Amino acid sequence: MSAPPDTTPEADATSTAAGTRVAPASPHSSGPSSGRPDGSHGEAPPPYEARPLRITWRKLTLLPSLLVVVLLSTWLWFRHAELDAISANALANGQVWLALRQHLALTAVSTFFVLVIAVPLGILLTRRRFRAATPFVRAVANAGQATPAIGLLALLVIWLGIGRTAALIGMIAYAILPVLSNTMAGLRANDPTLLEAARGIGMSPTEVLTRVELPLAVPLILAGVRTALVLNVGTATLAAFGGGGGLGVLITTGITNQRMPVLVLGSILTVALALLVDWLASLAEVLLRPRGLEEGP
Repeated sequence: MSAPPDTTPEADATSTAAGTRVAPASPHSSGPSSGRPDGSHGEAPPPYEARPLRITWRKLTLLPSLLVVVLLSTWLWFRHAELDAISANALANGQVWLALRQHLALTAVSTFFVLVIAVPLGILLTRRRFRAATPFVRAVANAGQATPAIGLLALLVIWLGIGRTAALIGMIAYAILPVLSNTMAGLRANDPTLLEAARGIGMSPTEVLTRVELPLAVPLILAGVRTALVLNVGTATLAAFGGGGGLGVLITTGITNQRMPVLVLGSILTVALALLVDWLASLAEVLLRPRGLEEGP
């Protein structure tokens, strides 16, 4: 007689209906769900590493420290400078702070209107039904920046009269091109396959624009806004020739009256303001950039 098959737990394999032998499960295994999808076992993936800081301490402190040193040195120089009656009168009664506030107001208002005009216009010109108007609009925007700023301001003063309105329109016309061009370039640089995939999952054209196209174009748009801000700070100095106020009043007063302290103060404040605005815009450019567009894990 043949021996009965071994049915003890110590058997190293079991027979199947087809005659194949299958190794038994390990007593320490927890079932199919404990392994990888392909059935193999291994260590768990490493934990997600945090992204590095977007803004380094050097970027955060270097330029402000330099500006503080420059402005402090200028203040100490003025304390020991001998000012005649004309220079003292030009800087008395809060004239410096008034000019600085006017300069900031001109820059902020003109940049706001540049964004309101250039970004929607750039979006429209990238739509199929409005593409035919692109050459005309770009020609007008190029003409606004190609025209010398002082000449454009003079023409606007002749047309609108002396005042802040002429200065603002001139600044807007001069700074609209970078934002318009960068908005169009950012939207046109989007990968068509991503847009097609967004449409394929049922997004409407508005959702594709607001949730896919514009977030991808944000870095280029912010770069254009940064350029427009710096241009507006510089162009605002010319508003003094049209009665718009600003730090240009100090510069023109120093030039016409040949008073070096007034000219130096107006020039240093203008340069410091331009550098400060550019630094703040660079921080905003980093912070507002979508996290999904950053390199790294």
